[in-house]
Amino acid sequence: MIQKMTKFDKDVLELYVKYRETELFHLNEPDVGVFIAESPNVIGRALRAGYEVLSILMEEAYPKEENQEQTEDVLSLVPEEVPIYTLPLDELEKEIKGFSMTRGMLAIFRRKPMQTLEEICEGKRRIVVLENVMNPTNVGAIFRNAAALHMDAVVLTKGSADPLYKRAARVSMGTVFQIPWTVISQNTVDMDALHALKYKTVAMALTEDSIDLTDPKLKEEERLAILMGTESAGLQRETVTKSDYRVKIPMREGVDSLNVAAASAVACWELGKED
Repeated sequence: MIQKMTKFDKDVLELYVKYRETELFHLNEPDVGVFIAESPNVIGRALRAGYEVLSILMEEAYPKEENQEQTEDVLSLVPEEVPIYTLPLDELEKEIKGFSMTRGMLAIFRRKPMQTLEEICEGKRRIVVLENVMNPTNVGAIFRNAAALHMDAVVLTKGSADPLYKRAARVSMGTVFQIPWTVISQNTVDMDALHALKYKTVAMALTEDSIDLTDPKLKEEERLAILMGTESAGLQRETVTKSDYRVKIPMREGVDSLNVAAASAVACWELGKED
């Protein structure tokens, strides 16, 4: 249901401008909150994944020729009763910082209830576990790598960035809506829970007893949880100590680490592929 506007109405469109993303997360507590998605690609993947859309906000002159087909495809997925607000570009750019990054379209979605660790891991052979990875760009890139390179799910500690933050979802190219994920209610990896679910844990850490990522015995494990830590300090010491394996990526002499997102791509490819 397209509703054409000439001026930005902050009362009608308050969810797009009034709240920070963290506030949107908690907006309807104890019920689930909402999030903002941007760009036709990300919005389309959220719709196809079954997220409930509450409204769409888009540039009046949309769709543009270069992505007209994609935009029309997205709009065809929006239920008829959902408002689709349109505004001139200058109004949108005046009221919404960084609107140029959205490729002309924003949407408000209702979050889904969070699944438990046990529910997410059921039937999953390979999972990625993020311990306090706080940069949304890195979280988004890791999700994209995990989805593309044969991982079955992603688990995050509560200290990690929200995968549904606009930047994380954008960097992931919408794959945050394609791969199952959940957040555990603590800042450290729940090693006991992972072991109870029959996972062998693989800490990506440079220690004296680290084995190479290419070690054949890793591939032989039926279920693996690949643990990756925060951008600055890596995994917490207790997490590394309790892991079944400490693993390093073989590198040239003089280089001992990669950005966590880059490291995730290498680890997911090596441990996810089936020979």
